[in-house]
Amino acid sequence: MASLQSLALSSPVSHHLQQPRSYSAKVSWSVKGSSSSTFNGQSLQLPRRRWFRLRQNVQASTIMMVKPTIQFIQGTDEQTIPDVSLTKSRDGTNGMAIFRFDEPSVFDASGEVGEITGFFMIDEEGVMSSVDVSAKFVNGKPAGIEAKYIMRTPREWDRFMRFMERYSNENGLQFIKK
Repeated sequence: MASLQSLALSSPVSHHLQQPRSYSAKVSWSVKGSSSSTFNGQSLQLPRRRWFRLRQNVQASTIMMVKPTIQFIQGTDEQTIPDVSLTKSRDGTNGMAIFRFDEPSVFDASGEVGEITGFFMIDEEGVMSSVDVSAKFVNGKPAGIEAKYIMRTPREWDRFMRFMERYSNENGLQFIKK
């Protein structure tokens, strides 16, 4: 049996064993005897490669795209589109985004769903959050919310800009440089 294995691994058949397969049947080859050899050979049954099965599972997984949203209460999307102001340091190492919401929908839902727990920006890359949230009241009634998100590194700035690009495309916002 050892000589059969070494023959299979050094033959052109072994080259085909290392190639990915796109079918699910077992692979079968026969080594036949010849007039110049005393080796009669045997039918060889080889199972599919294990890594190919793993590769199939990866291809079968579904990647879901998440609609970019803003939430003040986790699980409840804010329907009001904010005005957003951006500032960035001269050296580009940090920055701040200020979101202003006039008459946000969270005030309508906060009694039913819960209290405002923070400011959450959610997209396909994950969640960015801040607890710097202030409410504005006029005549004892809620009129607006201001939320601040601070970016302390260029990486955080880039991540925020990717979120804002997705959010603005989804909600029809445009960037105006002042």
